[in-house]
Amino acid sequence: MCGIAGYLLERGIAEAATVHRMCAQIVHRGPDDEGVRVSGGCGIGMRRLAIIDLVSGHQPLSNEDGSIWIVFNGEIYSYQDLRQRLISQGHSFQTNSDTETIVHLYEQDGVEGVKHLRGMFAYCLWDERKQQLYLARDRFGKKPLYYTQTATGFYFASELKCLRAANVPLEIDDHALRLYLQFGYVPEPWSIYKGVRKLPAGCWMTVDRAGRIEQGRYWSVPPPIEQEASGFTEKQATEEIRRVFDESVRLRMISDVPLGAFLSGGIDSTLVVASMALQSKEPVRTFSMGFDDVEFNELPYARIVAKQYGTDHHEIMVKPDQVSLISKIIHHCDEPFADSSAIPTYLVSEAAAKHVKVALSGDGGDEFFGGYWSFFDAERRRRFDQIPGFIRKALSGVANRLPYGTKGKNYLRAMSRGNSLERYFESGTLTMYFQRQQVLNPEWMLPDNGEFLRETFGDAILDGADPVSEAMHFEATAKMTGDILVKVDRMSMANSLEVRSPLLDQEFVAVAAKIPNRWKMRDGKGKLILLKALGDRIPAELLNRPKRGFEVPLGNWFRGPLREYLRDNLTSSSFRDRGITVASQVDALLDEHNSGRRDNSVFLWLLLVLALWLEEQRSMVEMTPMGSACSP
Repeated sequence: MCGIAGYLLERGIAEAATVHRMCAQIVHRGPDDEGVRVSGGCGIGMRRLAIIDLVSGHQPLSNEDGSIWIVFNGEIYSYQDLRQRLISQGHSFQTNSDTETIVHLYEQDGVEGVKHLRGMFAYCLWDERKQQLYLARDRFGKKPLYYTQTATGFYFASELKCLRAANVPLEIDDHALRLYLQFGYVPEPWSIYKGVRKLPAGCWMTVDRAGRIEQGRYWSVPPPIEQEASGFTEKQATEEIRRVFDESVRLRMISDVPLGAFLSGGIDSTLVVASMALQSKEPVRTFSMGFDDVEFNELPYARIVAKQYGTDHHEIMVKPDQVSLISKIIHHCDEPFADSSAIPTYLVSEAAAKHVKVALSGDGGDEFFGGYWSFFDAERRRRFDQIPGFIRKALSGVANRLPYGTKGKNYLRAMSRGNSLERYFESGTLTMYFQRQQVLNPEWMLPDNGEFLRETFGDAILDGADPVSEAMHFEATAKMTGDILVKVDRMSMANSLEVRSPLLDQEFVAVAAKIPNRWKMRDGKGKLILLKALGDRIPAELLNRPKRGFEVPLGNWFRGPLREYLRDNLTSSSFRDRGITVASQVDALLDEHNSGRRDNSVFLWLLLVLALWLEEQRSMVEMTPMGSACSP
């Protein structure tokens, strides 16, 4: 697990010092080693967190004749089988690392070789003969990869701060900022900066010294299905789930360093820990988060699992005063990012990193097995399809005329939407339409109609699908890559910890994709087929408890110990002078929340993150040497 960075000039000679500056920004991703290679106009580098082949896994690493070099961030779980196949085809290996497998795979299969990789990754290959860079990103986007093409050449990196260190001009993209204000994150392929993009999950690209770029997709998330295929039974499904899940966990337990698991007390993390315990000779190290607020504290459930499987269990309690680390979290996210569960994710990663270098997580179970409440909401709102168009128009008018804060105003707007896609975003978007309309200045509002959503999220939108499949596919693609996996990657790597996700194994997801929605969710309950296959491993106390996300008691914190901190930042002249919000409406939003009339904590957190991120941008620009052309 590492961080990578580099550049390719159209003219001139690359400098190692530039690559070193880029890599210096991501030491947290790889504190164990650094490697840089410069050849003509190409400079590539990496920071390494040593997990496999601790001795000979130094990068950059090349093929036999030194014509192809790689910098790699990630883990390839299938590398041992691939290695044997490549040896049989005549390739010679100098190391025992998974990284070298990618080099010879590129020699053997070219750009299509990425299809054979089972793992998480972002990597760059330099082909000396072709004078060409080849970059690829894993199927779900677990590992980040930013790039930009400037007047002087092409730059890439695991984190945006590397580009600033290379003196790449960075100017805030107003469209990306509007996307953040609506969704709470900047979806791919955008980044918060103009001209800087994220290589989409499941894609590759090539760049040569003439600046020619070619991009392709090698994999897409398989869409859910509403009806089962002929001849495929629930019994077959449960057998495949059990077999492939345990295999996925086993592959992710391959490590030359200590490893453990995050344990929330929920279904998914419990299943991961159970499988690890059943396949391990030693007690599994587990790490759990808790809160003083009983409503949000899941430690008692985690303890039940830890006791049943005899784990070496560690608990971390989150308190409001610990939110002073918000600025640190914002720094590591690089972009404004409003998922408040980044706070406990950072802290559990920090605690785990004191004991292990690798942790397994339960991410992916909700998206592929119907675990989110919003999926049931999408199904219930299917009945709105029967409402005639003229009534929809009338409902929209009524909703618009009702005073802000009127009960039912948002529900009427949802009823008036033209299709299930628009309704899903109406209920599932981080911030509600009327709240944005009330607080943001008009120029910072974006539409949320079907056309805009399709343009923004592309392949994540399943036109013509049933509402549940549509919602599940969006969550498993756009939301997973842009939000969930960003949170896990940034917060874990900030603490030099590698996190692996067995439920996001492509073979396991392929099994899930064959299973119809009605086997996954029914009568208000989700993950039915997953529980049918693996439920015997879950303590009885967990099976009937209400589902909770990795939530933070922000509402209470913003009325208590963080009240003044929040108000000071959202009412500061430096934030208000930017013209993004209506000052009087922000005041009203704060007062409404403090009084307890409404919980505005989600939107207030989004605005707080933005205010702090913008302030950090201003500070970085002031510290940037003259002539670097970096500006917000």
